[in-house]
Amino acid sequence: MPRPVVTELRLSAYGGRRGATYPLGPVTLFTGPSGSGKSTVLGAYEALARLGAGDPLAEVFPDPAAHVPDSARPDSQGRRGFRVGCTVDGPAGPVRLDLAVQAEPELRIVGERLTRHGRTLLTTALRDPGRSTVQAAWLTAGTTPVTRAPLPDDLLGTALLPLRVAGATEGQREVLAAAEQTVVGLRSLFACGPVPDRMRAPVLPGEGRLLRDCGNLAEVLHRTHNACPRRHQRLAAVAGAGCAGPVTGVGVQRLPDGTVRALLARGARPATPLGRLGDGELRYLALALTLLTGPGVLAMDRIAEVPDAMQCLTLLTDDLDRGLDARQAAALLGLTTAIAADGHIRLVGSVGAAAAAQARLTEGVTVVDLTP
Repeated sequence: MPRPVVTELRLSAYGGRRGATYPLGPVTLFTGPSGSGKSTVLGAYEALARLGAGDPLAEVFPDPAAHVPDSARPDSQGRRGFRVGCTVDGPAGPVRLDLAVQAEPELRIVGERLTRHGRTLLTTALRDPGRSTVQAAWLTAGTTPVTRAPLPDDLLGTALLPLRVAGATEGQREVLAAAEQTVVGLRSLFACGPVPDRMRAPVLPGEGRLLRDCGNLAEVLHRTHNACPRRHQRLAAVAGAGCAGPVTGVGVQRLPDGTVRALLARGARPATPLGRLGDGELRYLALALTLLTGPGVLAMDRIAEVPDAMQCLTLLTDDLDRGLDARQAAALLGLTTAIAADGHIRLVGSVGAAAAAQARLTEGVTVVDLTP
């Protein structure tokens, strides 16, 4: 059975993007000159994922006006906004989610539409600007064609449907299947942005879930060394492709103060603490670790009610090739495509021109060129 995955991203009047549609494959890399909107596109994807996880609109868009194009003029009531949307494919087939967000004068969701095979399953609209709710209608297909109820204007309505729909009719079950598929596809996202300077110092051992900035890399390696030996051995095998000199393993050393630090084993030579590695080597190791581990080792909200075999993790990383030389970029790209081919992990990121040229020659990679 196919796992729910986001296969298309749509932006309209969002950060300079007007009516833009971007297909997303197992490995999708956005490229373009500075100011072309790479970070904008990735940020929109993460925003949808956070809304799918139930985050309030104000936390997802703390500065909503920054996403509205400067050329966008307010209407007679002073309102300006933007639109974002996506398609999530899975067992229910392609399901479209489209969202209209009002950024000014007040931040709120003014319209939401969930459709499957051209059939509208959920629609919301702002009827009374004086209320902090929108009027929602979802398919019932019973004695009553649709069910109407108010929903909050700061939360994604699709994410609320599993709590509102009983599933007593065929129409309700279709709504539930589409909503759950959309939420699972959106929530299965981990945004990773390794910061080498935060990865060098020893850390206290803990639950071993990798943070977004990978600052606790040593802690995670301490966990995988003990709990996931097979994955840890595979990381050691790929470390040599991205690190200078011979690498025979990745180890962890406990220090007298109770902290742990990671080491690269060098065979008969002395081990090298990760703190002495270059920025590119540290970024390479951190990104390789995210690809080799999965949700159980990443600091993300796992969807416990859905079996892991029915989920597909998407890694989101801006400037994937930052600090990497050609050898490291090629090794990381090869690892990414090999793992994505298994169907459990996908990657969406941005790269520079050199890495993009290399990616175009790599089977299984979709390269999207953006222009300012």
